[in-house]
Amino acid sequence: MYSPTTRLLTVLEVLQSKSAVSGPELAQKLEVKVRSVRRYITMLRDMGIPVESEAGRYGNYYLRPGFRLPPLMFSNDEILAVSLGLMLARKAAALSQSTGVESAAAKIERVLPLELRQQVWALQDTLVFNLDAPDSAPPTSVVTMVTMAAHEHRSLAIEYQSYTNEFTERVIDPYGIAVHTGIWYTAGYCHLRHDLRTFRLDRMRAIKPTNQTFERPKNFDVLGHVLNSIARQPGNWTIEVRMQTTWAEARRIFPADMALLEEDGDEVVMRCYSNQLGWMAKWILRIPCPFVIVQPVELRQMVKDEAQKIINTTNTN
Repeated sequence: MYSPTTRLLTVLEVLQSKSAVSGPELAQKLEVKVRSVRRYITMLRDMGIPVESEAGRYGNYYLRPGFRLPPLMFSNDEILAVSLGLMLARKAAALSQSTGVESAAAKIERVLPLELRQQVWALQDTLVFNLDAPDSAPPTSVVTMVTMAAHEHRSLAIEYQSYTNEFTERVIDPYGIAVHTGIWYTAGYCHLRHDLRTFRLDRMRAIKPTNQTFERPKNFDVLGHVLNSIARQPGNWTIEVRMQTTWAEARRIFPADMALLEEDGDEVVMRCYSNQLGWMAKWILRIPCPFVIVQPVELRQMVKDEAQKIINTTNTN
């Protein structure tokens, strides 16, 4: 049997979790009559909580839009979900201002009952995420401005620092944001280059919204474009390998951010750029099908050398 206090808190929790709820629905939840629900609603209003209602005997109740209730009430599962999210954010170091994550986690832990607090501590002590932390993270202000611009379809004026430390001023239409290996990217149209481009948020040195709006292309794949751009990044060596396999199998060998794949008859052509042929030679030895290294010639010899090392090791054992 619910106590009056528990029923009052239950009404408040339901109002926070739903955009609107009817009197009969609340009555069923509380195991009371509808007139008792009206009494609890009156009590909440007397406490200063703006509960609005629709006209009619069984009209819906709802909280005034924009009203924020301190403190929020979470179930056990919700608390654990929030704690997991904060742990993930801390591990990924998604933003340069990590104090928000730390302070939010501290506030939640302070108000948790002992049993739940121990569960959260157990997660923190035993759970390991296999994530790549970024070398540098974008400021929160940059993330906020880019996400809002993408959401509102509004162009941004930015000053951008390239990987060669060249600074350019340009206007971009951000179509969305993708986080890959801990690095934040936005993909969209660049008015300076008159083409689609990919930008790292941590390389934006100045940013401000403009009055110019844009239309986002339908079904634009932000992550796909980012991965394709990464695979096209220039290196000291241009590599081309032809494989007798399917496109799907080739993609399992070479991730989208590593190489470009093209079907050519019964073969798949892999093209990529690299600054380290030794590392690429080891990777190519993973190919489980017949293949031919088209270029560079130096890579052919490295693959032969690595294969011979494997043979020698096997014979020794």
